[in-house]
Amino acid sequence: MVTAGTPTAAVITGMGAAFPGSFEQQSVWDEVFERRYRGDPLAHRLFFGAGVRTRHGVVDPRREDVSDWSTAARMRRYVDEAPALGRRAVRGALADGGLRAAEIGLFVVLSCTGYATPGLDIQLARELGMLPSVRRLLVGHMGCYGAIPGMGAAADFVRSRRLPALVLCVELTSLHVQPEQPHRDLQQVVAHALFGDAAAAIVLVPDAAHGLEVLDTTAATAPASEDLMTWHVTDHGFRMGLSPQVPDVLAKQVEEATAALLDPIAMDRCDVGGWAVHPGGPRIIDIVEEHLGLAPAQTAVTRGILAARGNCSLGTVLLVLDQLRGGLPAGATVVAMAFGPGLTLCLALLRHR
Repeated sequence: MVTAGTPTAAVITGMGAAFPGSFEQQSVWDEVFERRYRGDPLAHRLFFGAGVRTRHGVVDPRREDVSDWSTAARMRRYVDEAPALGRRAVRGALADGGLRAAEIGLFVVLSCTGYATPGLDIQLARELGMLPSVRRLLVGHMGCYGAIPGMGAAADFVRSRRLPALVLCVELTSLHVQPEQPHRDLQQVVAHALFGDAAAAIVLVPDAAHGLEVLDTTAATAPASEDLMTWHVTDHGFRMGLSPQVPDVLAKQVEEATAALLDPIAMDRCDVGGWAVHPGGPRIIDIVEEHLGLAPAQTAVTRGILAARGNCSLGTVLLVLDQLRGGLPAGATVVAMAFGPGLTLCLALLRHR
């Protein structure tokens, strides 16, 4: 029931993450991709220009070649691997937030790297001990910005229903290594260099005294930009399309989108205490710094996540937020932003309690 009076706050009180095994970027190049790209100097430069030192994957390309697998085989592997990773992340978030699974009123699951029905939402809700009456929302194929709309939906539920919500992002990008092509495909070089696997979860609670209060979320989609970033389902998994024009298009959007988030509460960029920027790649981070006037120290956590984990798609912004929150004073505001197909920029404004 919705009651009159002071508006309910939706507060992130717990966060959790889980990762499969790791591998080093240098060894992946030496053992796999140098041969695939025949030692091409440009491919080498792009591969190591991704800003990644180590990544995680349920598939280690040095040990297992899935590039010729069918999409059906990749989805079967997703069903085998994703639940355990999701469970670990959810249990971590629940423990961090001091909640039991049975207290969750809404369970939001997001992924764009694997699908099955019944899905992760049903399986994990049962295995973790959520009530049969728990509401579930399963969101697929939004891309790297999806965690923020997921967070926004969960926050709206918490405010209206006064019940806790849980958001889980699970991405197994390593399942989607593409078959070798007769010609050099530079977009696939970048995709094969950049992405890693992870699960990340957050718990939101009504009116909690401590945590990150979700104040607002916004979105902006660049006109006529649909072809610049794509995620197509093919007979051999999901294929990334990543135009080199993406950073330039985002450059035209980021200032206006950030102002749309901050202006309603009369806040300026210099008043923001923390920036959780999705590590879409080094050039994208550079663009955000340049157009928002951020110092390197303000994006250091983002670059650190990119180097240590790679771009883990939609859950990566939550990994950045998790690291940021420990150093925030009470009352500090945080802007979280992520980018994806559309070309879409999503932002969230949070306040540390």
